[in-house]
Amino acid sequence: MMTKLDKKEEENFSEDTKSEDIKNDTQTEENLSEDTKSEDIKNDTQTEEKIEDKLKVVEEKLLRTLAEMENQRRRFEKERQEAFEFGGFNFAKESLSLLDNIDRATTSFKTDEKLKNNKDLNKIIEGIEVIKDDLVSIFKKNGVNAIKCIDQKFDPNFHQAMLEIEDSTNESGIVIQEIQKGYMMKERLLRPSLVGVTKKRDKNPDNTIKDSKKDEK
Repeated sequence: MMTKLDKKEEENFSEDTKSEDIKNDTQTEENLSEDTKSEDIKNDTQTEEKIEDKLKVVEEKLLRTLAEMENQRRRFEKERQEAFEFGGFNFAKESLSLLDNIDRATTSFKTDEKLKNNKDLNKIIEGIEVIKDDLVSIFKKNGVNAIKCIDQKFDPNFHQAMLEIEDSTNESGIVIQEIQKGYMMKERLLRPSLVGVTKKRDKNPDNTIKDSKKDEK
């Protein structure tokens, strides 16, 4: 039979047990809450990192697109400028034949035996030269200029060799004859100069003859 003291102790034990259970439950809830908060923070951090990564990718694509647009703008501007500067390139190239024909006509008149004694010959030639000077002036205003080649070192970028001329007074590869004038349009070649260039004269022609006889044998 339980005494009052036993009941009292049992009640106290029950109260302590309940208190301990409540404390444990509270601790568990707090732990769960902390874990949940930690997990939420972790998830939020990962989400932010993903957003930052996506923003970086978008930013890089945008920068590349802007760079490509700028390159296209520069190319278009360059092509437009070249079209403006060299729009008459083919026209100028074809027009060079006018100067060629004027030079041929002048040379023909000067060497014609029947016209040499004609008192009006000089006037005719002077009239032709005036026309030529006007044409040359128009060409120069549009950036078309003759290439200087006589006494210059042969340059395949501007000259086209038509023949070699033996010359002991100049070094090899010097332009000493202009067969047809060449022209530039600003920085572009309209046509090369047709030229004759020097080559060293053989110092021992006898040896050359002997060598040729040997080859014949």
